[in-house]
Amino acid sequence: MTPRDTRTGGVLESMVLPALRRGGYQFEPQVVIGRRPGGGTHKIDVVATKGTRSLLISLKWQQVHGTAEQKVPFEIICLMRAIDESEEYEKAYLVLGGDGWTLRDFYLSGDLHEFLDYDPQVEILSLERFVARANASQL
Repeated sequence: MTPRDTRTGGVLESMVLPALRRGGYQFEPQVVIGRRPGGGTHKIDVVATKGTRSLLISLKWQQVHGTAEQKVPFEIICLMRAIDESEEYEKAYLVLGGDGWTLRDFYLSGDLHEFLDYDPQVEILSLERFVARANASQL
């Protein structure tokens, strides 16, 4: 069995970080922000700040069909908890990149709200939409 390529997260970061920089955000990648429900360290892909706003950015890349999309609801729960437990973070973005998603349209459409109430703490965006908003300083 061929080992999975786990380097795709770096590709996603290399696309997101320049957009944040262009939008005037300061950022720090790979920040430990607490513990996940059930235990384990919660390391966020990027913490972005602009003025007094601090934002959590979680990047999920699905290049081929796999398990990343099954982890999305748990990631939302972890992001909600991080915001609830800290006065430092105002909002979180869950960014979906790659074209291997089976549930991409479901997540981006907001249909997950039927099962999990994550507004206004977490917003799910496609990579393209996130980059456009970061470039325009509209996060």
